[in-house]
Amino acid sequence: MALFVIASCQLMVVLDITIVNIALPHIQSSLDFSTTSLSWVVNAYTLTFGGLLLLGGRAGDILGRRRVFVFGVLLFVLASLLGGFAQNSGQLLGARALQGVGGAIASPTSLALISTTFREGPERNRAFGVFAAVSAGGGAIGLLAGGMLVEWLNWRWVLFVNVPIGLLIVLATPRYIRESERHPGRFDIAGALTSTAGMVLLVYGFIRAAQEGWRDALTLASFAGAVVVLAAFVLIERRSRQPITPLHMFADRNRAGTYGIMLCLAAAIFGMFFFLTLFVQNVLGFSPLAAGLAFLPVSAVIAVGAGLASRFLPVYGPKPFMVVGAILAAAGLAWLTLTDVHSTYAGSVLGPMLVFSLGMGMEFVSLTLMALSNVSPPETGAASGLLNATQQVGGSLGLSILVTMFGTASTNEADKQIPDFLRQATPSERLRFEQTGQVPKPWSDEILTAGVSAAFIMAAIFTVVAALIALVVIQVRPSDLERLKGGPGPGPM
Repeated sequence: MALFVIASCQLMVVLDITIVNIALPHIQSSLDFSTTSLSWVVNAYTLTFGGLLLLGGRAGDILGRRRVFVFGVLLFVLASLLGGFAQNSGQLLGARALQGVGGAIASPTSLALISTTFREGPERNRAFGVFAAVSAGGGAIGLLAGGMLVEWLNWRWVLFVNVPIGLLIVLATPRYIRESERHPGRFDIAGALTSTAGMVLLVYGFIRAAQEGWRDALTLASFAGAVVVLAAFVLIERRSRQPITPLHMFADRNRAGTYGIMLCLAAAIFGMFFFLTLFVQNVLGFSPLAAGLAFLPVSAVIAVGAGLASRFLPVYGPKPFMVVGAILAAAGLAWLTLTDVHSTYAGSVLGPMLVFSLGMGMEFVSLTLMALSNVSPPETGAASGLLNATQQVGGSLGLSILVTMFGTASTNEADKQIPDFLRQATPSERLRFEQTGQVPKPWSDEILTAGVSAAFIMAAIFTVVAALIALVVIQVRPSDLERLKGGPGPGPM
């Protein structure tokens, strides 16, 4: 039951990244977002989530993980309620950012609770397997749930649904999860603020570049500001007695490599869900429910990959699963680059999506175990928070880069399609184009598909980089295999 409560919280937090994806076309029309600015509905959540995860992990270490866990879930519930009632884009983005704060408090604490609740060895391996399957498969479950809610109710219910789930988690937590030991320490507020602000500026720079070009003054200012603020973050962490990001964790090559792999893979999986959701609804014409059902096989295959990895990790170690998983993900994304306006779901989307999902299932179990290997108990929260932070920051930063690729490619395609449209357009269609700047089908499908294909090329490159890091950096020692089998292994580093 403790694992069920912890996994339910993680499912709610992860699910909320993609459950909103399926509603994006409806949110766009309801609250007047452009296609490029629409990504902020995802990024407002993931940036605050990723930027404050380390502070959330530290809070659990200092104040007690169960107490902090409950507070984070309650804050997440409140933000979900506010977002469901949003009447304009600003209110929605504010609520999504507040959701990210709640998730940042709850999520690293839930992962750390696994480390303190389950004994190291097969028992903890199975628990991590469940947690990793929920973390990776929750995205696909979110798309299905979002499709059902949007189809049967409306887009606001993709936020309202968190309220009863979160309240049930809060009620069950004191009964099934014991409070952890507190560790003395202080909060690194300056580190948390500079890391979050730096990533916001960096992501904004990429999204601004997609809209206004790389020579735009505000685009360049955003990138310059990001460099300055992130440099200040590194200096703060180096001088802090209790930094929010313990830089010595990167001294272990396996852990540093794990964070690098997670950064790349998160960019790929965020992009896959974001752009495929737009493609199947806008080009293939799927309803929200049909789009959600289209992603359902992803969860099943991720669970298969996670099960295989958790079963054979003690035998082969995590490295083979990291390498093969990244290669499978790259193959699936490369296959998706072949999609065009004549593609079908069964012929062009399902196959590559399943190959990608199998690789991701292998990856998440291996990465979770490697990131928390040889970590002392007082730093378990920080280590788990850092892993989650690289996932969310990688997803936000990667999605902004992919949106830039999408914007550039779709603009180039529009330059080809608009003259053809104007030659064939009726007077009413010309007038509508002058008012909105949007072209109708089939020209809009060509423009969207060109952008999506370009984004998948970049996503495939991210996964290739992840495979190279796994191949070159990761080293599995005999003591690591001994710990996975339940042996003592070496002491914490």
